[in-house]
Amino acid sequence: MASLRATMNTLPPVSLPLAGQVALVTGANTGIGRVIARELARQGARVFLACRSAERTAEVQAEIDALPGARPAPWLPLELGDFASVGDCAQRFLDQGLPLHLLVNNAGLAGARGLTRSGFEMAFGVNHMGHFLLTQRLLPALRAAGAARIVTIASRAHRRVDGIPFEHLREPTRSATGIPEYSVSKLANLLFSAELGRRLAGSGVATYAVHPGVVASDIWRTVPAPLRPLFHWLRRMITVDEGARTPLRCATDPALAGQSGLYWSDGAPAQPSPAGRDEALARALWQHSEDWTH
Repeated sequence: MASLRATMNTLPPVSLPLAGQVALVTGANTGIGRVIARELARQGARVFLACRSAERTAEVQAEIDALPGARPAPWLPLELGDFASVGDCAQRFLDQGLPLHLLVNNAGLAGARGLTRSGFEMAFGVNHMGHFLLTQRLLPALRAAGAARIVTIASRAHRRVDGIPFEHLREPTRSATGIPEYSVSKLANLLFSAELGRRLAGSGVATYAVHPGVVASDIWRTVPAPLRPLFHWLRRMITVDEGARTPLRCATDPALAGQSGLYWSDGAPAQPSPAGRDEALARALWQHSEDWTH
């Protein structure tokens, strides 16, 4: 027993660079969100898992519980297409009385068609509007952290569109595949992150829009079934672990603390499309989003 104690005393301590920090990750039960949540917890952060399903979230909770030095990861129910659910999720977190050092707006879908419960085109309503409202509601906790980061998962798919059709965003999905609407929602993610960065300048809260790569994850679960094999072959998708690398760098790298409002791809800042750099379009999107959520 004495020799065992001596051996344990010589083991290197677990490195917990995020100890004392609090994070909230949407869509943390699957795909790159699950990897991000697990790695943040591995580094010592207390991670809140904002997801639709308690049953599916239990799997990542068990993974986190098994990590050395990790704190339990509470589940926060979240349906991004329903403003009432988004507001309830934010309030459940705010009721904890904690600062929020890191918000990862990760959850999303592609290829789904129809309207969200709150009356928006499906991809736009889930990928942009839900995260816009959640971020707005959580700003008091983010500001209270002193230094905080908001990482929003965007996509190079934003390059496929040259604007946002505001007149159609409260109508059901118009295309047969839902992919053009997905591209619009990803342009919205990028513009939202950039505009939020400008509005939060000097506050200590930094924003990052990230293209994680084309990841083989559940985001494609709603693409029409006949297209799925072709889609995977054409895109040569990367793994969820590979896709999590750039978001995790933006979330945790101390050297990036002052680099707010940029678009990131392959671990480095990248140039968005012309529409993705359009500040007037970003302001228009912000105004519409604000009006629709009040």
